[in-house]
Amino acid sequence: MRLAPLGGRFLEACRRRSTDVRPVWFMRQAGRYLKPYRDIRSKHSILEICKKAELAAAVTLQPVEILDVDAAIIFADLLLPVEPMGLDLEFIAGEGPSIHNPITAPEDIDDLSTSRTDDLGYVGESIRLVGRALSGRVPVIGFVGAPFTLASYMVEGGPSKTFLKTKKLMFGDETMWRRLMGKLVDVLGDFAGLQVGAGARAVQVFDSWVGALSPEDYVRYVQPYSRALIERIRAAGVPVIHFATGAAGLFRELHAAGGDVLGVDWRINIDQAWMDIGYRSAIQGNLDPVALFAPLPELRTKVTDLLRRTGTRPGHIVNLGHGILPETPVENVKSVVQIVREFHR
Repeated sequence: MRLAPLGGRFLEACRRRSTDVRPVWFMRQAGRYLKPYRDIRSKHSILEICKKAELAAAVTLQPVEILDVDAAIIFADLLLPVEPMGLDLEFIAGEGPSIHNPITAPEDIDDLSTSRTDDLGYVGESIRLVGRALSGRVPVIGFVGAPFTLASYMVEGGPSKTFLKTKKLMFGDETMWRRLMGKLVDVLGDFAGLQVGAGARAVQVFDSWVGALSPEDYVRYVQPYSRALIERIRAAGVPVIHFATGAAGLFRELHAAGGDVLGVDWRINIDQAWMDIGYRSAIQGNLDPVALFAPLPELRTKVTDLLRRTGTRPGHIVNLGHGILPETPVENVKSVVQIVREFHR
């Protein structure tokens, strides 16, 4: 079953409108679990794929063709904006992203550029190529990292378990923290606008690390900037998906920050989360990524339970509670799409 041009069930669900069946797509649906992606990745680094529009478009399109999902999310990385801001980014094999000149002093924040977002034009070109290839069959989703997540990478220099350096800056020099977050809103807002201008029909804002904060600290130090970014994107005329990892204790606060769609990870009951926000936004999620390794009968049980929990109310987008893992069996991912379609038929 194919979607109608220039819309389709994904965008209708973002706006909490009824759809023929529940839309489904997967975070990290372009990745190592797909052999065509591994073939490209064996010859190119992540940054090379991101920066070569033809490669980024090719890997973006792979899961649409293989899985028959209801949306394509552009292949990029949430850390790409740190380069035009003046930081040196590298992806180290087996370790992940590393910033070689992280923020260590107030003058480092002052030196960050906010005027070079056009350097990210290769992402826009990737979106244009994908849009032409799809011809409206399914929409393209753009994405940006949320201000807190980018700030934490820029201060820590890479992933962190404690976010010690980030919180020391946040608690110890609130003026500089707010200056950093303000700069990030400007850059990320422009970057999202670039993607929308290139044809992205929705934008997902990823706050991968905000689950490290208490609700009180989130409201004081982060929420105003997430809200400002989301409102800037919505002003461009597209729906915004607001997703945070490990943030079940912040769900109401995240909703207050905004988003046409709230993403839910697997650590919270999706029906309770939706009820807690008074059904005032659409909702996305929240199958455990490891459920994709379950035997088919158990996987079917988990998917149908998710569908029953969210009921007949319009506005649920089927997705995982986080990204597809590299070892995931492709056939199981296909099965989720088939189970969703069969459930409604």
